[in-house]
Amino acid sequence: MKIGFNNDQYLKIQSEHIKERISKFGDKLYLEFGGKLFDDFHASRVLPGFQPDSKLRMLMQLKDDAEIVIVISAIDIEKNKVRGDIGITYDEDVLRLREVFQSRGLYVGSVVITHYNGQVGAVAYRERLERLGIRVYYHYTIEGYPTNVDLIDSEEGFGKNDYVETSRPLVVVTAPGPGSGKMAVCLSQLYQENRRGLKAGYAKFETFPIWSIPLKHPVNVAYEAATADLNDVNMIDPFHLEAYGKTAVNYNRDIEIFPVLNAIFEGIYGENPYKSPTDMGVNMAGFCISDDAVCCEASRQEVIRRYFTALCNLAIGKSSENEVNKIALLMKQAKIKVEDRRATVAARERRELSGVAAAAIELADGTLITAKTSSLLGPSAALLLNATKHLAGIDHGVKLIPQEMIEPIQKTKVSLLHGNNPRLHTDEVLVALSMLSLNDDNCRRALECLPQLKGCQVHSTVMLSEIDHKIFKKLGIGLTCDPIRKKVSKG
Repeated sequence: MKIGFNNDQYLKIQSEHIKERISKFGDKLYLEFGGKLFDDFHASRVLPGFQPDSKLRMLMQLKDDAEIVIVISAIDIEKNKVRGDIGITYDEDVLRLREVFQSRGLYVGSVVITHYNGQVGAVAYRERLERLGIRVYYHYTIEGYPTNVDLIDSEEGFGKNDYVETSRPLVVVTAPGPGSGKMAVCLSQLYQENRRGLKAGYAKFETFPIWSIPLKHPVNVAYEAATADLNDVNMIDPFHLEAYGKTAVNYNRDIEIFPVLNAIFEGIYGENPYKSPTDMGVNMAGFCISDDAVCCEASRQEVIRRYFTALCNLAIGKSSENEVNKIALLMKQAKIKVEDRRATVAARERRELSGVAAAAIELADGTLITAKTSSLLGPSAALLLNATKHLAGIDHGVKLIPQEMIEPIQKTKVSLLHGNNPRLHTDEVLVALSMLSLNDDNCRRALECLPQLKGCQVHSTVMLSEIDHKIFKKLGIGLTCDPIRKKVSKG
């Protein structure tokens, strides 16, 4: 709950640095924007004080000079690819992103469909967007990309793509997720602009890994854990070291592709304006860390969280053993143990004592509250009641929701809705608490304490339902679970 990152300083120096980069190129700068523009919760977890919409707020300081181009891959359209964090498809997220950007006063110029080779779904999607008045362009699959430089840098390569018409000096190229083709869109535009006699530049905005802090800094380790499914690896940038004699951190994909980018830049400009992948970046987050110890501890906790998430995903078939093993190796190298998460230790101790599934929460002041499964409530629902009672100063023995109110709800769940689990979930407990709060002062006081749970950490000794996950997320609570399926019974 401590602050380790100066968000105001970040907004100031980051926007100034981008303006400086624009000035180095004559007419236009294409800025590839990696990560999430306005809901970067990973950054806010590992850099406490970083606001999830910081990058968007920073761009708003440049909004008179900026326009946004949103990129989506035709392959992702065909596959109905879903964003794991918010549960919607990439094609729907394009519309969500556009709406959010426009609501903040940012200009969204167009959408580019990449990796296009006639996919029916991509054609239908373009028609849908055009009916909404959105300009849409195709960028085609280039055989041998990115290594076939001669073809890429030709009329049959980038020259075959639609030219994306832009009108402002800063063009922010973003996408719903990785692998959308943002970099290729930027490079294609450089080629097209150069053919038209316009001097355009390219820069890359990736928050992580942070280039200006050590390779094995916990913040950078947490990024590797976050991208374990992509098999990204943080590395010392050898091109930067050779050019300047200074160490800088980058990741394997940018380092591996730099010789290709170098050849493409030379083909377009005659020379490469950058001596290293790090040179291409504009990220200044490392200079805004105000308390390194706070960020280190937050990052270690994030690695543990990612580990539990990977374990649970493996248990339900959504991740691989490689992902789990990679995070486990990172933890070993960084001397991080799951026992470093206090809520995990407390929940497991309560399970051992009670013999049933349990949960624990660490409150803002470090207080640990636990709860166990009962015939009426699941561990997460019981935990919310126990935590809010503690915060409201209500005696633990007080029953906020009487048994005679819970039993009819259970009967409806099992007998009428044919459910298998009679115990109340977190959402059902909160609805019941809300109804009772009209006439019960304790319930009202408990509800009023819910905002105090934001930023607190919870661990459950069993995997929770999707409903419980969503409730904890809406409350801003960090949740981890042991990869054990909940035993369902009607008793």
